[in-house]
Amino acid sequence: MAGEWWSDLREAGDWSQYGKVLGEFRVRYTYPTLQLRERGDEVLDHTPELKQALGAAPSATTFCNHSSPGRGAEPDWRYVELLLRIATRKHALLTKGPDQGDALVGWWAQEHQRLGGSTGTLRVTASPDVPQELIEAFGGPATGTTPPRRPPTETGHGPGPVAEPVVPHPRPAAPAPSPAGAPVLIGSLPTRASAFQDRTGVRDKVDRAWEGRATTAMTQVFSGGGGVGKSQLAASYAHQALAAGTEVVVWVDAAESDQITTLYAQAARRLEVVGTASENAESDARAFMGWLATTTRSWLVVLDDLTDLDAADAWWPPPALTGNGRVLATTRRREARLSGVGRTVIPVGTYTPDEAAAYLQERVTAEDITDPPEDHAALATALGHLPLALSHAAAYMINEGVSSSEYLDLFTDSTRRLDDVMPRGADTERYGREVAAALLLSLDAAQKSDPVGLATPALRLAAVLDPAGHPRTLWASASLDAHMRAQRGEQADSGPAPTGAARSALRLLHRYGLLTDDARNGARAVQIHALTARAALEITPPTELPAIVDAAANALVEIWPEADHTDRELHAVLRANTDVLHTHAGDLLWHADGGHVLYRAGLNLYNTGLYTAATTYWQRLAAESERLLGSEHPDTVSARLNLAASYWQSGRTQEAIGIEERVVADRERLLGSEHPDTARARVNLAASYGRAGRVQEAIGMGERVVADSERLWGSEHPDTVRARVNLAISYGRAGRVQEAIGMGERGVADSEQLWGSEHPDTVRARVNLAVSYGRAGRVQEAIGIEEQVVADRERLWGSEHPDTVRARVNLAASYGRAGRMQEAIGMGEQVVADSERLLGPDHPDTVLARENLAVMRGE
Repeated sequence: MAGEWWSDLREAGDWSQYGKVLGEFRVRYTYPTLQLRERGDEVLDHTPELKQALGAAPSATTFCNHSSPGRGAEPDWRYVELLLRIATRKHALLTKGPDQGDALVGWWAQEHQRLGGSTGTLRVTASPDVPQELIEAFGGPATGTTPPRRPPTETGHGPGPVAEPVVPHPRPAAPAPSPAGAPVLIGSLPTRASAFQDRTGVRDKVDRAWEGRATTAMTQVFSGGGGVGKSQLAASYAHQALAAGTEVVVWVDAAESDQITTLYAQAARRLEVVGTASENAESDARAFMGWLATTTRSWLVVLDDLTDLDAADAWWPPPALTGNGRVLATTRRREARLSGVGRTVIPVGTYTPDEAAAYLQERVTAEDITDPPEDHAALATALGHLPLALSHAAAYMINEGVSSSEYLDLFTDSTRRLDDVMPRGADTERYGREVAAALLLSLDAAQKSDPVGLATPALRLAAVLDPAGHPRTLWASASLDAHMRAQRGEQADSGPAPTGAARSALRLLHRYGLLTDDARNGARAVQIHALTARAALEITPPTELPAIVDAAANALVEIWPEADHTDRELHAVLRANTDVLHTHAGDLLWHADGGHVLYRAGLNLYNTGLYTAATTYWQRLAAESERLLGSEHPDTVSARLNLAASYWQSGRTQEAIGIEERVVADRERLLGSEHPDTARARVNLAASYGRAGRVQEAIGMGERVVADSERLWGSEHPDTVRARVNLAISYGRAGRVQEAIGMGERGVADSEQLWGSEHPDTVRARVNLAVSYGRAGRVQEAIGIEEQVVADRERLWGSEHPDTVRARVNLAASYGRAGRMQEAIGMGEQVVADSERLLGPDHPDTVLARENLAVMRGE
């Protein structure tokens, strides 16, 4: 290092310099690169809050990518923190001294924030000087370079369980504010386009509307066809706002309405809005909207590519009472409802002839292609002055090293294919056939480039997914590997495919401007413009679509994490891609194995506690399955059973019983009374009988299921264990408490042995055992279990998952039985509020929570 790491870091003026400091720190103070993942996992085992954020340590390559000056962009803070904690743990083990992780992370975080970076929920108390103990641990006291000693930095990771600190620094009562004057950018703001044209005519309209604004927030909507440059225009205003000192800029990819709530919730947590930091995105999003209305800070919110106006109607930012807020939106829709209510519609068309020619001139000249200005003007005219078409043409020219006139010759030679791609008569969005022709030319060139023959199948596959983005890991799946083999005429068992063929095809499409592959966009790393996707699908032969749909569906299932409580953003993206695939594929998705992804998406909604959405989803899927497969097909029966489970969780017990009785009858008739699926259906029906107060029926059916399961599959089979746990619940409801406790204790032990202590089934078994303890008067034992269950569910599923709220209902009741009335009433009041908001006022769990609270208050 030029000086020492602390002085180099303080002098870093951009992310490239920051990455250089971090990279040198990694090399000097951590383990060899090949050991980083293993050492990272060791650190995560001692840092629960960081493990919750990361899950597992990344690859050594990822560590290097996030600590390199070549990156030139903000690294993911989670990886930075893990790298720093690897260094401090290594030092602590070598010296047998305390782990300085909190101090190092806290000081480094303030420098990360100084450059405009996000450190998530990490709380930082800013201080200008590095702690003396860090200087001594990492670098030693250097004469003339030692900064002054200062009080220790305090760090923390928001609400939830926090690892016991190894350095006894006090924790702050409240998080410190962001560094004064540092703008906050939330969302993935697109970079400024190459050869960006200022669009003077459009900007004049925008500025006139802005100058005539009232004292509240000004909302302007850029409306126009796809590919006219609406998003880049909005991005230029966002960059301009940041440069001018606007304090908060939020960029929302609004094509999917649920992404609006997701980004708003992220903004609320980033800005530390009062009442946020929960796991309920909608609640946090509404808190952010309230903040926009009242804050004294200047802000800009951009809603890019609004598509579903009905769903987005509730999420327009409110007027800013202080007059310091502004809203920009882009959409392809052209409707009167976009105007009014303080909104002004700004039509955005194609470039002017001069702008189009200037774009080509600037874009290709920068790559050493020099053509006469009249050639640029002629090509721009042929391309209809559409920005998207011009970008495709320029990309082709740059990649292939051809001139404007040569490209124009190629363009005119391809006109015979235009009517099949996008005829003028069907062009309701006024894209023009020129766009499709430019796309075809770029694709033809990409198809001839290495890896030869894979560009077209790769583009067609990306086109059936969500244009807003899908995970890059999809292109490393075995399903896409098999699909790419088939495109080359290879057999699935013909040996390994060319190394990285799918990945190479993805990068090829990125290079030719046919899609974007950018890891900074996280789970939406791979994005394709909706126009490009539509054009690609329109030239896909119908005979090839089934294989494309099947490959995409299988790949989504393959990369879908088994645990549904891990990465919420990733799960939301996978569900969005499933919905788009279903829209494109229609009934094709039900052929072969493609329908499995529909069931995976529905189970994900259920397992993440989105019971209302799950109910709607399974209603639609059950009807669709019955139409295509028949009422007695196993998949149809499974869909109905999942619908019944969603009804049950939503408090619609009678509707659940109606379906479950039919499912039991169908399975007994079709599969036999001793088939495992028949037994599972009876387990669900018995649970519904119990909730409905039909306890004796629940016990009778539960005892039969347990006996059959033990006889057919053994006493330790997972289905047998689940059946015993459910039977214990019924015994408890019937007052047979000792039997319930005996069977419940066995159920907990068996569950821990089968699945481990944190598996959802194990946690549920402990919940039910605690209830039985409470009924038997063993209140302290019940409280011990329930406190652990609440902690586990908050950590694993989030504080506002319905099952977490239910765990608090039980704990509040136990506090009341133990005479801890203040704790019971406080928790009970919060539980009632949460249940009413999450489950609805008439849900059985909400009713129970209100009744318990009334008892505690003596009402």
